[in-house]
Amino acid sequence: MKNLTIITILFVSILGTAQTQYETGMRKAFSLWEQDKPWEAANLFERISSAEPDNWLPLYYVAQINVLQSFGEKDASKINAQLNKAKDFINQANTLSKDNVDLILLDALWHTAWIAFDGMKYGMKYSGKVNQLYNEAIVLDPNNPIVVLNKAEWDMGTARYFGMDLKPYCKDVEKAIELFATFKPEGEFYPKAGLERAQRLIKENCN
Repeated sequence: MKNLTIITILFVSILGTAQTQYETGMRKAFSLWEQDKPWEAANLFERISSAEPDNWLPLYYVAQINVLQSFGEKDASKINAQLNKAKDFINQANTLSKDNVDLILLDALWHTAWIAFDGMKYGMKYSGKVNQLYNEAIVLDPNNPIVVLNKAEWDMGTARYFGMDLKPYCKDVEKAIELFATFKPEGEFYPKAGLERAQRLIKENCN
């Protein structure tokens, strides 16, 4: 009985240390990102993903950084490398977490990055897919403010491209702002950003 107690204490101690290392690593990665060191953050998230093979979140953030850094990139070789890597990590994350709206949104953003890079080549190819992904996310989680906001932002971008009025989508951005007031992510490291972006969209397009 005494040996069993010791083993249990050791197991709990080891588990607690592992959790602490994960949490410390994730916080460090976010800190690097906030210091405008996205590639250092991505490298750390990648190392965390290797140590946490059953956790989709580090994979998500490696992919997200690669996608976000692709917007505005003009070098075809760089954007190919970044978006191909991002897609690989999105696919890995999808094997760990099915019907995950955060991953669906990131996939939509991945396709959008290609459209932003070369609208003539990828606009017709990927626009329908982006619409499909946002509609899928809305069905899965209609009261998630990040879902509502991202879809509204895409709809606004489409309307702007075709010279249409953006005002019809303001109500969706306003809904996202209302939902952010009570939004509770599942954990400390789950995606939660968007409120400031929503407020900026209202200020720039809806007043």
